Amino acid sequence: MTQLKGILPALVTPFDKAGNVDHDMLSNIIEFQLKAGVKGFVPLGSTGEYYALTNQERRQVLATVREVVGDRGLLIAGANGSCTREVIEQVKQTQDAGYTNLLIAPPYYALPSQEELIGHYQAILDAAPDINVVLYNYPVRTNVEVGFGVLEAFKDHKRVIGIKESSGNLLRAIEIGGTYKDHYQLSCGSDDQALDFFLWGATSWICGPANCLTQQVCDFYTRYSSGDLAGAQAIVRSLFPVLADMESGKFIQKVKYGCELAGFQAGNARMPLQPLTTEEKAGFRKAFELAQV
Repeated sequence: MTQLKGILPALVTPFDKAGNVDHDMLSNIIEFQLKAGVKGFVPLGSTGEYYALTNQERRQVLATVREVVGDRGLLIAGANGSCTREVIEQVKQTQDAGYTNLLIAPPYYALPSQEELIGHYQAILDAAPDINVVLYNYPVRTNVEVGFGVLEAFKDHKRVIGIKESSGNLLRAIEIGGTYKDHYQLSCGSDDQALDFFLWGATSWICGPANCLTQQVCDFYTRYSSGDLAGAQAIVRSLFPVLADMESGKFIQKVKYGCELAGFQAGNARMPLQPLTTEEKAGFRKAFELAQV
């Protein structure tokens, strides 16, 4: 089984001044993260603004990431859409790009019931028999939860290998890490709860802040996995102000501005998202600099 382990950045999609995907900058960000110690990458997620990219841009991002990473890290691609048909098209496009591990959230806007969501995932698995699925629970964006009924339905499916839990509800993570520990690999998707997630059974952190706080989150994982809980806790404590700032709103814009502060021009987020104000940048920069100590 594919192992979800360590820090897996939810990659930003950098844009140049003309608003086009900047593949050279994306390559530079990936190389920097590999040197810091990440274990793989998740392109075309919510942090990567997959919803704002054309299909051609998605294909090009997938190709760049795969070419740069090679066999140096695990690759899990986002493949999402508003209905089952569209998601299957995205899955097949991602397969064509050479990816076999996919991160799939509930379809947004349609608001399927739990039974309908089970049918949705089953249709994807039937249509693409060579992929592994990581479920993605992020109800703040989809308004639909990957409930325990869905987890129960696929707990013995060999190709449903894990879940990225981004609900912000630590009790759900504890339940998954306990009841379903032999069925799903748990990945942290609630950045400010990372230490708690690992204590309750997570093996990986699919992490947006890893784009701009790469060394800190890698050092956290190194300390935790070596048994240095006090050291891991100290790093998390130093990260709390900047993570809290990110979670307060404009997450993608702040990750991209964090990339700029870290030396990588990731550009602005695409509309309808708007750039940070001068005041928002100042507040974020202060929190970001505190995390560098």
